[in-house]
Amino acid sequence: MTNAVFDREAELNDLAEHISASIEEETFGVTVAHGEATVTARPDAIVRVLSFLRDDPECRFIQLIDICGVDYPERARRFDVVYHLLSLHNNVRVRVKAELLETQAIPSVREVFPCADWFEREAFDMYGIVFTGHPDLRRILTDYGFEGYPLRKDFPLTGYTEVRYDDELKKVVYEPVSLVQEYRDFDYLSPWEGAQYAIPGDEKADPKNGDPKRADRKE
Repeated sequence: MTNAVFDREAELNDLAEHISASIEEETFGVTVAHGEATVTARPDAIVRVLSFLRDDPECRFIQLIDICGVDYPERARRFDVVYHLLSLHNNVRVRVKAELLETQAIPSVREVFPCADWFEREAFDMYGIVFTGHPDLRRILTDYGFEGYPLRKDFPLTGYTEVRYDDELKKVVYEPVSLVQEYRDFDYLSPWEGAQYAIPGDEKADPKNGDPKRADRKE
């Protein structure tokens, strides 16, 4: 390990200890792994945690990169809300996450980072996570009247409805999803393993040695 790498890890550990000591009551702990610190915050304290990380002179995490959700259906606290912050001054990133019950809401951080506006709308649209205090919490990626939350693990891959333009009615219509039965039977055999059946176009292949030469081709 070079001195530069060692110094970088030491600086990150020192920063993590500083964060942990400064907002101990607002967090469940701070960990360091893979060159990045992760702060596990109490949901009700998320505004105070992000405000501290932005304003503290040793942190200066002035840029909110993203807010996203993570779904763990088997867990009592089903959702993680994850905030990714960047400190340009220290050239370091930090991850802040809060665990939520399925029906639990979390305060909006739009007043701390205005760019959180659309990030929170996306998390609401995809996971159904509610951000209290958001001035315009409505769907942002799905269509009007969309049912369910597409990135939840229990959401069907085909969805519940399909949208199409009806040329006779001259309007967009919603219909229940219906797959033709033949498209429900998928063959997941890898092409590298070789199919155990005749593939269309290979009827003339030499069946004895698998040579793709045409049987009717004369040597």
